[in-house]
Amino acid sequence: MTAEAAPTPDQTAAEPWGRVDDDGTVSVREGDAWRVVGQYPDGSTDEALAYFERKFADLAGEVGLLEVRHRRGGASAADLRAAARTVSGKLDGAAAVGDLAGLVARVTALTATLETETETETAAAKEAVDDAVRERTQIVEQAEALAARDPRTVQWKQASAEMTALFDRWQSQQQSGPRLPKSTAQALWKRFRDARAVVDKHRREFYAELDEAHKAVRDRKTRLVEKAESLATQGEDGIPAYRELLDQWKSAGRAGKKADDAMWARFKAAGDVLYSARGDRESAEAEASREKIVLKKELLVQAKAVADERDLAKARALLTSIQRQWDEIGRIFPRDAERSLDDDLRRVENSLRSREETDWKQNDPETKARANDMTRQLTDAIGKLEDEVAAAKKSGDAKAVARAQEALDARRAWLTALGG
Repeated sequence: MTAEAAPTPDQTAAEPWGRVDDDGTVSVREGDAWRVVGQYPDGSTDEALAYFERKFADLAGEVGLLEVRHRRGGASAADLRAAARTVSGKLDGAAAVGDLAGLVARVTALTATLETETETETAAAKEAVDDAVRERTQIVEQAEALAARDPRTVQWKQASAEMTALFDRWQSQQQSGPRLPKSTAQALWKRFRDARAVVDKHRREFYAELDEAHKAVRDRKTRLVEKAESLATQGEDGIPAYRELLDQWKSAGRAGKKADDAMWARFKAAGDVLYSARGDRESAEAEASREKIVLKKELLVQAKAVADERDLAKARALLTSIQRQWDEIGRIFPRDAERSLDDDLRRVENSLRSREETDWKQNDPETKARANDMTRQLTDAIGKLEDEVAAAKKSGDAKAVARAQEALDARRAWLTALGG
């Protein structure tokens, strides 16, 4: 920003951008006229000019940032135009010393470009809406085609999947597509909703007509229930046979909701008896796991030291030892208790992994090389600026001293920030 704010050599020698009256009034040159921008009564002429030149540098920085955002892309032309208007307002009558007309010209040129780009964006947005209308119309027409089919020839499982897929596409368009005109969106939705309602009605009617065919299914499921109930005396050992009956149940078909619910209740109760026996066994295993739980909790207490150990190699060695002991203890029942303990250890593992990744990034040779290169550039620049300051002092040019000193201070600050 300092380089943008500083006047050119010709301006410094013959046509400075600013001047300071004896009473500290500061003016900026605008063409052949001078405009008062403020007062700086308590400082020297150089300090007064430097103050208002910094104001100009700030404005130049805003203009430059706007141009960079435009070059890089990502922001919409409309948003950039709004930002340009804001910056233009700041430039109008700005209390700053520098080539304000040049900044205004840059903003004006950028604004003209953005106006053209806004028109392009508007056209693209309209095209996107047109595409979205075509897409939703296609969805509606496919739904209406499903609704127009003869219910007696429809494979209802497939038809339901197709309608679900169409509805998913519709929702995706609503969520991620452009906003459609309200009247168009409502008209299309009404057509889609009506077609979907017809498909649902036909499906219900079709299955209602199959009620007579469900009688055979009820007989098969009744026999499956009786076989499942006869397994009760086998306890947990009867579970494999019950699962085979369950597979047969799934392939037996539908017998009507009321009948299915009643028979399923009996079938499930028969299975609950078998799985209750398994539950008793698992309870016994859980009792046997109590000691293992205590041992793993003790390891978790030891694992707290991993976070406190500053030496990453030692921290990793400690965690590896804990992990080895953890595995040697073995599995724990119930599984929920095991998952909870594993999650606690995993948090320790993730924390150490994050520290290791951070350490790697900080010591990455490529990153260090870039930092060292920047340090060398700044060091060279500081040496040259120190020579300029000395030369300016020797010549007695106070303005040149101020400019060179300001640039020197800035680069020393950058070098300090880099740790140089």
